[in-house]
Amino acid sequence: MNQLTKNSTIMAFDYGTVNIGVAVGQFTTCTATPLPYIKYANNKFKWEVITKLIADWKPQAVVIGLPYNMDGSLSEIAILAKKFANKINGRFNIPAFLSDERLTTHEAKLIRKNNDNTKKSKRQKPIDSVAAVLILESWLLANKNKTENI
Repeated sequence: MNQLTKNSTIMAFDYGTVNIGVAVGQFTTCTATPLPYIKYANNKFKWEVITKLIADWKPQAVVIGLPYNMDGSLSEIAILAKKFANKINGRFNIPAFLSDERLTTHEAKLIRKNNDNTKKSKRQKPIDSVAAVLILESWLLANKNKTENI
């Protein structure tokens, strides 16, 4: 990770089979901001959306949530998340890190519920990018001291 600095932009993806949550952040404050999620169409997401995000934000690395089961074993979707990470790395030549994402979706739902005073029907919007924020902030905190030039 020695190519990353405190000013590096890092992008995170909460890989899913319906939506992919997206967030961007940096080491200086170890905070992240949600970006619009990527919706699947015909069981596929569009690489051009990710290409545009990469071009717009120019991240020095990406973090992909790796879904473990509560017993520590990898979930079925973890294999797809690993393939996604490899494709990001191969297509964009950007380091792709995997990060344990256990309970991030559950936590994201609680955050939205606690911060949203609208009717329940309006709260049904996807929370994938909120989960991506949680994945990224956790990874940033865990790796902050591994960057150079801080």
